[in-house]
This record gives sequence, structure tokens and C-alpha cells, in this order.
Amino acid sequence: MSHTRKIAVVITARPSYSRVKTVLTAIKKHPELELQLIVAASALLDRYGSAVNYIEKDGFEIAAKVFNVLEGENLTAAAKTTGIGILELSTVFDNLRPDIVVTVADRFETMATAISASYMNIPLAHIQGGEVTGNIDEKVRHAITKLADYHFVASENAKQRVIQLGENANMVFNTGCPSIDIAQEVAKNDALTFNPYEKYGGVGSQPDLSNGYIVVMQHPVTNEYQDSRKHIEATLRAIQKINKPTLWFWPNVDAGADGTSTGIRSFREKYKMENVHFFKNMEGDDFLNLLHSSLCLIGNSSVGIRECAYLGVPTINIGSRQNRRDRGQNVVDVTYDEKEIIAAVDAILKKQERPKSNVYGGGDAGTKIAQLLKELPLQFHKTITY
Repeated sequence: MSHTRKIAVVITARPSYSRVKTVLTAIKKHPELELQLIVAASALLDRYGSAVNYIEKDGFEIAAKVFNVLEGENLTAAAKTTGIGILELSTVFDNLRPDIVVTVADRFETMATAISASYMNIPLAHIQGGEVTGNIDEKVRHAITKLADYHFVASENAKQRVIQLGENANMVFNTGCPSIDIAQEVAKNDALTFNPYEKYGGVGSQPDLSNGYIVVMQHPVTNEYQDSRKHIEATLRAIQKINKPTLWFWPNVDAGADGTSTGIRSFREKYKMENVHFFKNMEGDDFLNLLHSSLCLIGNSSVGIRECAYLGVPTINIGSRQNRRDRGQNVVDVTYDEKEIIAAVDAILKKQERPKSNVYGGGDAGTKIAQLLKELPLQFHKTITY
């Protein structure tokens, strides 16, 4: 009888959970895999919309919780949060004894997962390596690539980049992006399937959504964090002038989140913003359903680049956060400029067609990744290829 492999997946932030939900489901269903789910960092914190509630509601058992976020939302806090993560996760791995550790994407605190697993000689799988963006995530992502043994990338360009970084081509797999798996389900329904105000509360006026609405999700950019307030104010002014029903999502935990939040709050106090409603968070499939039914997405979230490409949702991508990521035909890039944002929205509203793209896969990443986690040889030493 073959050994059941223990797969420890570490979730450090709410977006990471929705991104790998189908992977977790596929591991859980696989007869020869055992899922050890570890929830850490901002995924445990209420103010960023605690992911734990969703995880448990979705029927996943949590094997360990790691509280490691230091207050402050500045660069020192980010470094220390990562340090505490290494200490805590090392203990968790020592207790759980996983066969493989899986880390997701490139948020700063995922570095702790990668370092702990590597130093403890546990094979490390990295989902979504090899992408290029213009911020601190870039360094973290490529550093995790060098620490990881297996690479499950989301696009063909990402695959080539990981191989260029000197990784063994036999250990790099273009599985597509797991979040597209959820988008594939959502794509079956064109209409909004729930009332966002009733289901998620939030604050602000409740504009009528029946004639179309805009979604905004704009995060601070970590290496431009002093400017985060100025950046958000350009978007706020543009939205006020466009004057369409708008559903705005609060930023995630990054250096600069304070500037973004303060900018939104003070603008909201000064102007009534009768067309805008603010949400803290939303379940992944509801959020995609909301986007799929929207006129467009404005901001700098990777959801605009990935899932919206598959769904064909027009996306106005502001600034440098997604700088060199692969794009579908749904994306229009603008700077932090109110006039540019307004012009881009006007152009989108005039267009009829909504082009779709499979640049990030076709919706079967979860099952592909689970199968690879079962079949791959367990290794934590690299073969040099450069």
C-alpha cells in the first residue's frame, strides 16, 4: 500500500485562500493525500476580513494557527512579522511532519513559510512563481522560487522565467492559476446571484445596481507607500466625477494601508459620495460573481489581470503594482491620474465586446496540482542547471 502523503498548505492572507481553494479541495478529495491546513498572519486578523471564518465554513479543518502579525503596517513591522513567522512555523512543521509544504504567491510573509521548510529539509512547492511585478513582492517571489523544489506556475511566460532563474525544467509545471477554477464556475452565471448589501453589510449609501456598477479595489504599492494617500485620492476624485454606482473594497495589509485607508476616510467625510458603498471583504466566488456582472474593475488588484481576463471583465489597471504581469485583452493601463481614469472608463462604457483570454489557464489547476503533489519524487536538494 502506498504511503499517504501529508501536504501542509500555509495560507497567510485572505486573497491567498481564495486563490488556492480548489487546490485544497483537490488535495482533500485525493485518496492518497492528507491536507494539513495552516492559517497564519493577516488571514487570522479581523480587520482585514478574517479568512478563517470562510475556511471553516467551506468545510476545511485547520491543523494550526500562527499569530505573527506585528502592528504598525510599516517596513520594520513587515520584517519582524516575517521573523516571527519563521519561528512559529518551524514549530508547526516540527509537530505536523509534512511530506511537502506548499506556499502561495508572493506576499512578504510567505517568505517565512519558504525559509522554515527549506531549513528543515522539507520539500517545498511554490504556486504562482515566475511572475513579474514592480514591487517588493518581486524580490520575495523570486527568492521563494530559489528556495522551492517544485514550481506550479500560472502562465507560459512564468514557466520560462522560472527556468531562466536556473530551476530544473522538469520541476516547473504550467498548471494555470487555481483561481481560474473558481472563475470557470462563476462564468456560468451572467447575473448577480446575491444582494451584496444584505449579505455583506459594509458602509455608505446603497446605490441601485440594476443599471450597472463599477468595482474598485486599490491597494498601496509597498515601494511607493509614502504616496499611498495621494494615489487613492486620484481614484476617489475620478469615481466621484464618473458618478456611477460603485462598490469599493478596502485595501489589504501592506505598508501604506494606513495612508490608503486614511485617504478614503477623510474624502468620505468631506464629500457625501452618494454613489459609493464600501466593503471589507467578500467570499471568493461571490466577489467573482460581482465582478462578472460589473461594468468594469478599477484599481491595481491581480484579480483584474487574472480572473477578469478569463471572465472578460474590463479592467482599468492603475500604476505599477501589476507592471509586467501577463495580460489578456481586458486590461487598460493608466497612471495615478484622475483624467486618465475617467477617460478609460468612458472608453470602456462605449465598447460592446468583452474579450476573454485563457492566458492564466482553463480552470483545472486544482486537480493538476494535487496529482503532481502525489506523483513528484520527494526531494529537497537541487540539481544545478545553470
